[in-house]
Amino acid sequence: MKPTIWQENLQQLSHVRLFNKVASSILTQLLKEFHACTLDSGEVLLTPFNRNQHLYLLLEGELKVYLGSLDNQPISTLKRGDCAGEISFIDNDHPSAYVVATEASTVLRLHRESLLKLFSQSPQIMQNLLELLCNRVRQGNQIILDSEQNANIDTLTGCFNRRWLEHVFERENTRCAFNEQPMCMLMIDVDHFKPYNDQHGHLAGDYALCLVAHTLRNQLRPKDSMVRYGGEEFLIVLPELAADEARSIGERLRQSLELIPNFYSPVGILPGVTVSIGLAQMRPKDSLQSLIARADCALYQAKQQGRNCLSG
Repeated sequence: MKPTIWQENLQQLSHVRLFNKVASSILTQLLKEFHACTLDSGEVLLTPFNRNQHLYLLLEGELKVYLGSLDNQPISTLKRGDCAGEISFIDNDHPSAYVVATEASTVLRLHRESLLKLFSQSPQIMQNLLELLCNRVRQGNQIILDSEQNANIDTLTGCFNRRWLEHVFERENTRCAFNEQPMCMLMIDVDHFKPYNDQHGHLAGDYALCLVAHTLRNQLRPKDSMVRYGGEEFLIVLPELAADEARSIGERLRQSLELIPNFYSPVGILPGVTVSIGLAQMRPKDSLQSLIARADCALYQAKQQGRNCLSG
C-alpha cells in the first residue's frame, strides 16, 4: 500500500453511506484526518493475522472479501463508496476476513482514534456505523444459511444428499411416532445406468439423472423428501403414508418416467430411462439403517423381477 495524493472532495464524501446526513463541518474535520493510499491488483489490504486500527473507504477500484482462506470463493465484493475493516476498527482486534484488491484501487484510511473523537460531536456517524455493522451481521447470517443449505444439496440433481437424510429421517420419524402415523421409504435405482453411460457418455448420464430427479420431485408433496443416495440411487421419505398409499405413489412415479421415451438436453435428444423401486414401511424399532436395508432388499427383488417395477 502506497501513499498517494487525493484531491479533497467534500461532496464525494457526503455521498458515502458512512457519512450520510453528517454535518459538513464534521466532514471538513474528517478530511484533515484521511490519508489516501493506492493498492496494486492482488494486494492484501486486511488479513486475520495482523491487527487493524484503520477504517478504509474505497474511492476507486474493487475489493473482495474472503473467509478462512484466500483459496476459498469470495463472500462479497466491495465497490466504490463501501467501507472495509469496520469490525476490527471498532473492537481494535484482528480482522475476521481477508480483504484483497482485485484491481488497482484507491482507499482513504482513517485511524480509529480520529473517528472515535468525533462520535460525541456527531451521533449520526455512530448511527451510520452501527447500520453498517448490522448489515455485515445480516450478510454473515445469510452466508451461514446458504452454506448450510448447500452442504445438504446434491449439486447435480438439486436433491437433498445423504447428509440431510439423517436429519430428515430423525425429524419425520419422531413426528410420525408422536402422532401415531405411518411412514414409508422408496428406494429407487435407475435401470441399466452403466450401459446408458457407456453408450451415450457420462454427460448424458448426468442429464438422465437430472431428468429422474426433476420428474419425480415435481410429483411429491412438500412434506416428502427426495435424497440422492449415491450414483444412480435415490431415496424418498414419505411421512404419514402407509404401504398401500406409498405403493400407489411409487407406481405413479415409475410410470411417469416410463412415459418419457426421450428428452431434450444440451447434448441433443437422449433416450429416457426407467427405474426400479423398493418399498419399506417403518416398523416400531426400525433405525434409518434397518429401514434402508429393507427398502434395498425390496429393490433387489424388483430388479430380479425384470426391472421397471416396484416391489415391497
